[in-house]
Amino acid sequence: MRLKPFIATIGATLLLCVSAQAQQTYPNAHLLMSIHDLNRSMQADELASVESDLILVDIRPAENYAEGHLPGALHLAPDAVADPDAPITGALRSQTDLVAMLEALGVTKEQQLVFYDDKGGFHAARMFWLAEYLGHRNVAILNGGVQSWQEAGLPMSEVASKPTKGSFTAAPAPRRHATADYIMAHADDPETVVIDVRPVKAYAAGHIPWALSLPWKANLNDDMTFKSAKDLRERFVDAGVTPDKKVVIHCQTGLASAHSYVALRLLGYPQVRVYDRSWAEWGSADDLPHASGS
Repeated sequence: MRLKPFIATIGATLLLCVSAQAQQTYPNAHLLMSIHDLNRSMQADELASVESDLILVDIRPAENYAEGHLPGALHLAPDAVADPDAPITGALRSQTDLVAMLEALGVTKEQQLVFYDDKGGFHAARMFWLAEYLGHRNVAILNGGVQSWQEAGLPMSEVASKPTKGSFTAAPAPRRHATADYIMAHADDPETVVIDVRPVKAYAAGHIPWALSLPWKANLNDDMTFKSAKDLRERFVDAGVTPDKKVVIHCQTGLASAHSYVALRLLGYPQVRVYDRSWAEWGSADDLPHASGS
């Protein structure tokens, strides 16, 4: 089902603390939706008595969704896209299954997809990356997630939304995806940089020898919103991750890597890939090179 719009109270609107203007500092600001913009869109649709073309998806455990979610939001479990029978932890389901999952949410190519969670975008980011990789052209993350929405005094709902089946044809974009073979083939390429976004201790315990350590949590402010474009740009550029490079990101199971994928997409980096099987695959492979230490 498409998002059911509603009118928030004037008082709650005045409490909104994340402005659309502030987000325009990102070259790709449209990839990050503020609670202000989402609420305004809801109000506009309600006043015009039209059904929204925006699909809002809550990526939290079912019990959290049931206790309260953004009005009109659909639910998708955080690990719904992972294949429970795969030998690699976190490995994705088949493309057929993933497309069916999106269609079950009512997704069509015309609609805007907005994902949110309560982890600073940690789970929402994987769905953002996956939607882009599969060819959806209009996808965003709600900046600050459910916490920012609640802190602004905006209403929550306990009514589960029921989607209607959509129609989506996948058009995978190879330039958004990396494999172990791709990384090995570019090991000596000075124009390619590999980023390991796991915590420092995990990196020290074992990593790809030429990978840089840039933990994903440093993408966020204390309130779990994304840092400013200036701060993000300085962080990556200072580490040698510049927009002219081919950037490959990995983590442990493909979740955190997608978060830094979003950060770089916000900054307008054109060549960013996620190695979704990540260290879960690389670290267990005897024929791939490993290093340890900081």
